[in-house]
Amino acid sequence: MIWLAVGLAGVGLFFSAFFSGSETGFYRATRIRLVLDALGGDRVSRGLHWLTNHPTLFIATALVGNNLANYLVSLGIVMGAQAIWEGQSHVPDLIAPLVLAPILFVYGELLPKNLSLRAPNRLLRIGGPLFLVCVVLFFPVSMVLWGLNWVLAHFATESPEMIRLRIARRELQRILEEGHEAGILRPSQRSLAQGIFALASRPIHTYVVPPAKVARATSDMSKEEILELARRHHLSAVPLEGAGDEGRLIGYVRVADLRLDPSAEVMTVRPLLMVAQNDSYINVLTRLHGAKENLAEVLDEDGRAVGIVTAASLREPLFRGGR
Repeated sequence: MIWLAVGLAGVGLFFSAFFSGSETGFYRATRIRLVLDALGGDRVSRGLHWLTNHPTLFIATALVGNNLANYLVSLGIVMGAQAIWEGQSHVPDLIAPLVLAPILFVYGELLPKNLSLRAPNRLLRIGGPLFLVCVVLFFPVSMVLWGLNWVLAHFATESPEMIRLRIARRELQRILEEGHEAGILRPSQRSLAQGIFALASRPIHTYVVPPAKVARATSDMSKEEILELARRHHLSAVPLEGAGDEGRLIGYVRVADLRLDPSAEVMTVRPLLMVAQNDSYINVLTRLHGAKENLAEVLDEDGRAVGIVTAASLREPLFRGGR
């Protein structure tokens, strides 16, 4: 009887530590490493990566396993207390769990969580086969919790997709921090990456300069007049509107091209890139660099110009971490 009680308590303590550590490792692990291992043909990593895309099933399995482990520990403690102290008194049944609770807390919760916090990917990979087996065994019960979460998600104010995107962004942020601490990334590179993450999805109309505030030249202005306009407003590229067609831009000229061109006339007029005001920041910046242009004209849904953006003004926030 005593050995059965010790065995049940030991098995329960092991699984309590296993599921507690796996849950911490799941939140702490770097998903990119799992993806790379999965692409390398590792079946365990492939299964763990599938679980990262279905986090509700992972958490449901860990909760079911942890509750089952705690039940086994409690049963083993009570059986052991009854085997040692024979009689009708229930005092040993009450005292034994209180005495052994610190052991369960330290070795079943605190220690495995701390170890998984320090080496999440390694420990999650080692325990992966056993956890995947538990996913299959506990699936009937986990399915109930999974379905309940699905129902509650319909009443949530934020979609699961947005939550996953926020988690993924935090994971990327942690990778940048680890790279900086390891000396792989320089501070400027880390700031640039942070700026990209912060600005990528913002609409471009946030950075538009309204037409009334755009310093522009006309097509009938001389080269010297355009250069003087650029000097006064500190411009490297000057928008150009047609003579007699006030307000309509026909292109732009680069100050560098004007200074390098020996002729007295304005020979090279570059086309303006057209973008929609709902385009994302990163999409417009990528298009500008891909086309090797300095300016883009932003249009609304009706095709009317709402202003311009410059590649220089879009690059500047990147090096301020998105601020």
